[in-house]
Amino acid sequence: MSEDRSAAGDPTGGPPGNDPDAGATGESAAGASPSRRTRRARKQRPFWIELPILIVVAFVLTFLIQTFVAKVYYVPSGSMEQTLHGAADGGDRILANKLVYDFRDPRPGDVVVFKGPESWVPETRVSRPSNWFSSALAAVGSVVGIAPPDEKDYVKRVIAVGGQTVGCCDEGGNVTVDGRPLSEPYIYQPLPFQAGQLDCNTSPMSQRCFGPVTVPDGQLWVMGDHRSDSADSSYQCQGLPASSGARCQGPVPIDNVIGKAVFIVLPPSRWGTIGDPDIDPGG
Repeated sequence: MSEDRSAAGDPTGGPPGNDPDAGATGESAAGASPSRRTRRARKQRPFWIELPILIVVAFVLTFLIQTFVAKVYYVPSGSMEQTLHGAADGGDRILANKLVYDFRDPRPGDVVVFKGPESWVPETRVSRPSNWFSSALAAVGSVVGIAPPDEKDYVKRVIAVGGQTVGCCDEGGNVTVDGRPLSEPYIYQPLPFQAGQLDCNTSPMSQRCFGPVTVPDGQLWVMGDHRSDSADSSYQCQGLPASSGARCQGPVPIDNVIGKAVFIVLPPSRWGTIGDPDIDPGG
């Protein structure tokens, strides 16, 4: 009879319910089952569900980087030819470093991206989106640098800073700062100038002539490398004597500067750094 009870309780001869392996297996199944199900769910999550999440994360990271660190800008006009190509030549995409001017002020020779003062004439007209979908596409394009910028975004080269006096021209047709002629090898298609025939003392004057103008503290005198096609600080007073009272578009507040243009990102054939030569060696 004892053998029968033993067999009925435990075929191995042990007391009923005391099988250590059975207990461990039961606990393991009960305790590990939720985590196993979670891992299984993760493994089985379709890629089409994860893809939108990855896109959103990438977009948010791009937005944060371009807001606080560096941003890609589309060059819409030809005012910086041949240093930067405008839309007519494909439109360079440039990277603007937003951190560099947290540690120093812009210097003559720097190429900067900035918000133009309200009084400035827009260099390009940007068509406004007609519906919410177009607005969303434009917003995304602006973040990743594939859409035209706001019409008040400009790219120019710093020529003079606060406290300096800038003007044009000396006898050689050069822009001067504090009486010193600048070294500007990057200039493309300058306005006509010929000493003795079409200069700042003839009538009519060369359209290259302006000033002199003293730049207020905390502001920058900026000009495009394509001098004959640039609405910059000297715009609206070129070719007019200072005695005429003509007012240039004038300088830009340093606070309007968004960043320093440092690299051409696109197209690949244009990859390269954007130089900032010492344009005033005697300064």
